[in-house]
Amino acid sequence: MNNEYKYQEITCKSALNRIDSFLPYHYDLNIYRGCEHTCAYCFARYSHQYLEDSDFFHHIYVKENIVGELEKKLSSKTWKRDVINLGGITDSYQPVEAIYKIMPQILKLLIKYKTPAIISTKSALITRDITLLQELNQVAGIQIAFTITTLDNKLASVLESGASPIKMRLNAMKTLKEAGLTVGWHLMPIIPYITATRSNLKAIFQMAKECNVDYMITGMLNLRGSTKEYFFKFIKKEYPEYYKKIWNLYNHKEEKQCYKKQLYELLMDLEKEYHICRDYQKYVPKSKTNEQLQLF
Repeated sequence: MNNEYKYQEITCKSALNRIDSFLPYHYDLNIYRGCEHTCAYCFARYSHQYLEDSDFFHHIYVKENIVGELEKKLSSKTWKRDVINLGGITDSYQPVEAIYKIMPQILKLLIKYKTPAIISTKSALITRDITLLQELNQVAGIQIAFTITTLDNKLASVLESGASPIKMRLNAMKTLKEAGLTVGWHLMPIIPYITATRSNLKAIFQMAKECNVDYMITGMLNLRGSTKEYFFKFIKKEYPEYYKKIWNLYNHKEEKQCYKKQLYELLMDLEKEYHICRDYQKYVPKSKTNEQLQLF
């Protein structure tokens, strides 16, 4: 496999992608195509298909005109300051961001046009922009979530080799929380038999409590399209002892439903034991009215 990263600048027709779903936001913004975090379970690998490029993890496309396109949208008289989700497909703070430094420009626009946002990441680089994040939180609102599915550094280095080490993510989470920002924990995807152990999940809930996170979202691994094939090749290579069990689980509906039911019962017990809020929508920033905006 290619271990060298290739960055290629491209232009985008629009900065925002409209999403019609049950989610509490309807706009998604992704600065990059491809992601260096190299997560074995990544669902977004499909996004390279139309580019006829299969190297999602090492060939990173940079939308060099995205800042200008975003300002066109936010400065429009029709813009209603809807919540924008950043990083729904690819992480805005993956290593390439340290080179291109696009996120500070994005945050400054959100501040300028008082537009609330949600950011999901696996990177400690986000602390670089803490002052801008605080300012955005003041004028519009910001919700930040870190994905951490295991506290085992060795396991994490195999599952998501390009993401920030667990300790760095935890420190970043604490730093942002201490800065007065809303911080959540994404415990997903939970991988059956590997990260779904009671000891791992209990340790995570305990750490989430220590970090004083505002909420936690949990979810078992879903496998669709090209992700399924890639993931099973990965499991066969890295964790052959679990291959047959996981393959059976995802190819027998009743077995999967039974396993999932037991897993979610365990998660609910841990939520109650550690008093962790699961209602992330409670913390989604709301667009401020014109009267409220006059206060800033």
